[in-house]
Amino acid sequence: MLPPSPILSDALQVCHPHAAGIDIGEAEHWVAVPPGSDPQPVRRFGPFTADLDALADWLIDCGVTTVAMESTGVYWIPLFELLEARGVQVLLIDPRQAKRAPGRPKTDRLDCKWLQRLHAYGLLAGAFRPADQVCVLRGYLRHRQMLLTYAAHHIQHRHKALEQMNLKLTQVVSDITGVTGMAILKAIIAGERDPVTLAKLRNPHGQHSEDEIAKALQGTWRAEHLFALQQAVELYQFYHPQLTTCDQRITAHLETFADKSDGQPLPPKARRHKKTNEPRFDARTPLSRLAGVDLTTIEGIEENTALILLSEIGTDMHRWPSVKHFCRWLGLCPQHQSSGGKVLSRRVRPGAHRVTVALRLAARRLHHSQSALGAFFRRMQVRLGTPKAITATAHKLARLVSSLWQHGSAYVQQGLDAYEAQYRERKVTTMAKQAKALGYTLVLLAAQG
Repeated sequence: MLPPSPILSDALQVCHPHAAGIDIGEAEHWVAVPPGSDPQPVRRFGPFTADLDALADWLIDCGVTTVAMESTGVYWIPLFELLEARGVQVLLIDPRQAKRAPGRPKTDRLDCKWLQRLHAYGLLAGAFRPADQVCVLRGYLRHRQMLLTYAAHHIQHRHKALEQMNLKLTQVVSDITGVTGMAILKAIIAGERDPVTLAKLRNPHGQHSEDEIAKALQGTWRAEHLFALQQAVELYQFYHPQLTTCDQRITAHLETFADKSDGQPLPPKARRHKKTNEPRFDARTPLSRLAGVDLTTIEGIEENTALILLSEIGTDMHRWPSVKHFCRWLGLCPQHQSSGGKVLSRRVRPGAHRVTVALRLAARRLHHSQSALGAFFRRMQVRLGTPKAITATAHKLARLVSSLWQHGSAYVQQGLDAYEAQYRERKVTTMAKQAKALGYTLVLLAAQG
């Protein structure tokens, strides 16, 4: 590595004199401490627990108070948690922050020294990580989502096996994981091959008749496809007890959070039928105790969405200086890129942040909502199109969530009529200003008799 430029050293001030940099790897960790802290300022440590303890001891002996490390896979988590427990401030950074110097030599030894230097000058920004208690809840919910993904794969395998036998069950049954679909599949696995007998297992409330179902169940009963179908059904059913156990863990952990609701009872809310993938427990009450407010009172935000928001963010909104910083972190604000006085792009940042995805889904559910948020979504949809309307409405939901968490006040729903009247008043005011600028006066016509 080239020696630091004297001009650069004079221009930049050291903000963190006791900073260290760590290059994370699967088999080894390279650590750099400030020059002069140790005769050997760069050392290599192994990935085992004893090695991590020795790494933490060495950092403390060198007087290190803050550390910057890259978020490499999941290899950073044990060291991050250990250093935090030892009282060291840890910044988890995006690897792209350390790759802005083209032509810089690339080795693990040089990388940790480069991280240490950037962190000492205060040029690195740490990634957001919620409190440890919230991280536990986040881990449970992410594991639950992974179980749902695995179960969905076996539904696809089931579709494939049926199509290979030319059994068009999906054409006459809306959901093959429902009552009718599972009854027919279990009978096929048990050895039943008569389409008429299988069709009699339909739910009386089904849309298709027994004759239509029997016609769809005429196919080729090949042994290898039947075996694949049996395996897919058994594997899908295996994940349901796992989901139930995971829901129990989530329920138990929600009870460990402090009560911020001051014992205020929740107002009654209309009950709705839960979807298949949603948690099978009442999450509204513990979530309101955790956050101090009931997020499900906001149109479009259901219990599952509120669980995702609280598990990924927590309730401490002081990590962001303002609500604008929070929305920018979510990627719901336009990123203005200009050059030479011309705007090149105003697109939002691409990404699949779990909170952003949840807010976009909540915004999409407002299409038929007879509320102010629903009217806003439909107005943006006519003006900008559906994709941009979803982003704009998700941005509005993020601002509402941030305001509720910061101030702890209950959400007051604005009716559709009040929103339309407010929007009409704003539009009339704008038209009056435009008319005045052109030398005209806007006059309200008398009501037609």
